[in-house]
Amino acid sequence: MSHETRRILALHGGLLVLLLGLQFVLPAYHHGNLARIMVLASYAIGYNILFGYTGLLSLGHALFFAAGMYGMGLTIQHAGFSPAPALLAGLLAGVAVSAGLAVLALRTSGVAFMIVTLMFAQAGYLSILYFGEYTRGDEGFVIQTTQRMLWGIDLSDPTNRYLAALLLFSVCLGLSLWLVRAPFGRVLVAIRENEERVRMLGYDTHAHKLGAMIVSGTISALAGAVYGLLFGYAGASFASVQYSIFPLLWVLLGGAGTVLGPFLGTLFMFYLIDLSSGLTTAYMLIAGVALVVLTLFAPQGLAGELRRRLWGWLP
Repeated sequence: MSHETRRILALHGGLLVLLLGLQFVLPAYHHGNLARIMVLASYAIGYNILFGYTGLLSLGHALFFAAGMYGMGLTIQHAGFSPAPALLAGLLAGVAVSAGLAVLALRTSGVAFMIVTLMFAQAGYLSILYFGEYTRGDEGFVIQTTQRMLWGIDLSDPTNRYLAALLLFSVCLGLSLWLVRAPFGRVLVAIRENEERVRMLGYDTHAHKLGAMIVSGTISALAGAVYGLLFGYAGASFASVQYSIFPLLWVLLGGAGTVLGPFLGTLFMFYLIDLSSGLTTAYMLIAGVALVVLTLFAPQGLAGELRRRLWGWLP
């Protein structure tokens, strides 16, 4: 194992150990916030694989997040599934939706790709509203505490919820770290930098982008399924345009094309909105100003600037 690999593993492993340690010292409010942040950061990790590493700007990732959430929630509500098979149903829904959208959307590129993903996400959102008899539309539905018992573990308990969120984040972080250092991930980065040259070298760029979109959508769907299960709610707002824009902001703020960027961006944005909303009703104005300042002085995002200025080995 090279010295660089040891440093990478120590940094990312140290973050997970720190998050585990915080479980025992954080007050209840921040304890719940951090659990939510870890699940949303997992969603951002999925988005980062497509946008940060492959260079495909999607405006429809809320479709995948909602597919996982509703795949899990509807099977619990209407089919009487227990959490384990319901989570599997959410995961499979994410695989199916991301594969279907990838086949169609990857026939386009650039701005057209953005528009197609946005259109399909809006179609998914409107479908949730249309089938309100089952989905409860804008109102959504609550997943009862008795329906959130996974192998005898009560996921509504704050400690169990936090540890489950940490487990999800650990798996997604580890998968992302492995993927971007594997040959498949190296090809994705090359496609982002110069797709035509990669094609001339003999790689099937379409197959790699298809794989990236399926992996990205599946991770996002898993995050959506876990979010619904841990916090006991599924609603149409999670399928709206807002939840397609959020992961883009989180990744840009944290550093696109970095493994730690999605977590740092989600953490920063979550608390920026949380703190500014306590000061004024125009909290999005404060958030917007902070985003502009950060974009001007740290254009590569938080982790990207760390890589540029201090740690050139940061993946």
